Amino acid sequence: MLHGVGGQIAQKLNRLGIYAIKDLLFHMPLRYVDRTRLCPIGALRSGFSMQVEGNIEFAQVRYGKRRSLLCRISDGTGVLTLRFFYFSRAQQERLQRGMKLRCYGQARYGAQTLEMVHPEYQVLASDQELPVDETLTPVYPATEGLQQPTLRKLTTQALAVLEHSQDELTELLPDAILEKFELPELGKAIAYVHRPPADAITQQLMDGIHPAQQRLAFEELLAQYLGLQRLRKQVRAHIATPLGGDGIQSASFLKALPFRLTAAQQRCAEEIKQDMQDTRPMLRLLQGDVGSGKTVIAALAAIKTIESGYQAAIMAPTELLAEQHYKTLKHWLQPMDVSIILLTGKLGKSERNKHLDILARNNPCIVIGTHALFQQDVVFSRLRLIIIDEQHRFGVHQRLALLDKGMVDDIFPHQLIMTATPIPRTLAMTIYADLDLSVIDELPPNRLPVNTVVISTVKRDEVIERIARACAEGRQVYWVCTLIEESEVLQCEAATDTSLYLAEKLHGINVGLIHGRLKPAEKDSIMSAFRSGEIQLLVATTVIEVGVDVPNASLMIIENAERLGLFQLHQLRGRIGRGSIKSDCVLLYQPPLGETAKIRLETLRNTNDGFEIAKKDLELRGPGEMMGTRQTGLPELRIADLIRDAGLLPDIHKAADILMQQYPELIQPLVDRWLGKDIDYSKV
Repeated sequence: MLHGVGGQIAQKLNRLGIYAIKDLLFHMPLRYVDRTRLCPIGALRSGFSMQVEGNIEFAQVRYGKRRSLLCRISDGTGVLTLRFFYFSRAQQERLQRGMKLRCYGQARYGAQTLEMVHPEYQVLASDQELPVDETLTPVYPATEGLQQPTLRKLTTQALAVLEHSQDELTELLPDAILEKFELPELGKAIAYVHRPPADAITQQLMDGIHPAQQRLAFEELLAQYLGLQRLRKQVRAHIATPLGGDGIQSASFLKALPFRLTAAQQRCAEEIKQDMQDTRPMLRLLQGDVGSGKTVIAALAAIKTIESGYQAAIMAPTELLAEQHYKTLKHWLQPMDVSIILLTGKLGKSERNKHLDILARNNPCIVIGTHALFQQDVVFSRLRLIIIDEQHRFGVHQRLALLDKGMVDDIFPHQLIMTATPIPRTLAMTIYADLDLSVIDELPPNRLPVNTVVISTVKRDEVIERIARACAEGRQVYWVCTLIEESEVLQCEAATDTSLYLAEKLHGINVGLIHGRLKPAEKDSIMSAFRSGEIQLLVATTVIEVGVDVPNASLMIIENAERLGLFQLHQLRGRIGRGSIKSDCVLLYQPPLGETAKIRLETLRNTNDGFEIAKKDLELRGPGEMMGTRQTGLPELRIADLIRDAGLLPDIHKAADILMQQYPELIQPLVDRWLGKDIDYSKV
């Protein structure tokens, strides 16, 4: 136990994920401040953070728009004003003329002198000569009631424990790996990151690329990769039912399609077919850009399951997408004798019971649904294939619940995971190290690139005229209302208001409205009317982000486009350009644009390449937000950053091979250190 850690402090540390000395050592600084030298006040420059020392010349409370406590200090080279908006009576009484202060803060221009607002400070005795720090001062992620001085005292104690006892943090990487990849020892790296010497390259530390930080990131990413590989090995050790089938229905399906599969689709379909014929469970990720044709590959896999006499389940994140998949497969499979069931949360009781009865009997069928698929009363008799669409939209427990439903007598179902997020291959091999990867890396030949323009809301009337022209030419239009508040109700109200406004402006044009609060039958009716051309302009919330396919819709306006992430914008844009007509996407923004929003909209304007867009989105938002790694079941990374540290990944894969072949006994301790002993974080 460390000194100063009572019950209250322990609770606050727990909120930061700190339960033991090891956790404290891995609680890394966010940034550093330089208190290794004193700056003469006369040498201070606005915008720079420095440490100064001086005597108080006067102190007073100033009243105005905001009450503030002002202290002017001097060291003989210049004067500096300290300003406190929040202060106590005790503080006011202590900061009196003649007191000696040492302060750290950012200087900025004030009314008469340079100022520091709420600097950190110490009161010194008039004759006290306090030495400056020997190392850079870390600034840690904190929580309410746990201040930086407390965290620094505790990490100092933890580092002392580490120095005197390596038992607290054993070096788990063998010399062969440390030498091959030129990595410092773990203990030295941790000590350096917590207390960098005065001559450390501060910018390297701030950017997270100092060799000491990279040593820690290397081990964390290595542990995550090994953990996923271990889980893959565990799942693959189970038995799966080989799904061969006679191929007759698959051939009929392909022959009846109104298009030919691309070479990339054929390659992916063959990889999946080979996996499904194996006695080991398929664990495959199908990756493809918006509109690349993942659904037809999923349909082929499902048909192969039916041919073998078993059941296939397709899980989608929204009812709209589940309904879209159901209609698409129903249309494609109409000539064939294949049973297709739609199971969502809003089915009537009698219809639901009828569907549940089919699943509980030994009937080969394809069931499509949302999270309703893993509710307790849903019992599968012969589930042998699970297809998860838009996998990042599901939490790990939801996917595991569906997986458990398919397990019978320790026989695992095959799993196909689909994503429209085309992340770089090396990154995918790390994040999804338990999955084999298939990539649809070409679009169907009839897909024309969408022309994208960025327009201010000031020109809204010109955009409305553009809609009128498109409808007059027989084209159909989407107007997408983005999230106004974190409230579905307010979002729907905004969409409703927009549809009324547009209907008033566009006489003679039939305007429809679709949002998440409509009943399934209403949504179905509206989408049918839009598909048939009866509705010319569809006002929608981001509920249409995935799955909706209307080839004649060739113009999309995305309102408040600056509020959405880059890849979400790309997915929305993917709803148009599905026919042979040239399509246009208008990104309507509210000025002024922030720097990040400007980069997002410019990127979308300049490219239709999903890989390029995904790369930029990863840079701007990071993989956690973009791919939902908090939902995939992967623990949040403590030190590593998958984008910043992507250059480490090839070496991490090599190091993993060395450990698996030569040092297998070190794998479990490494995984336990970084991921915990009981985390079953990615079976699917």
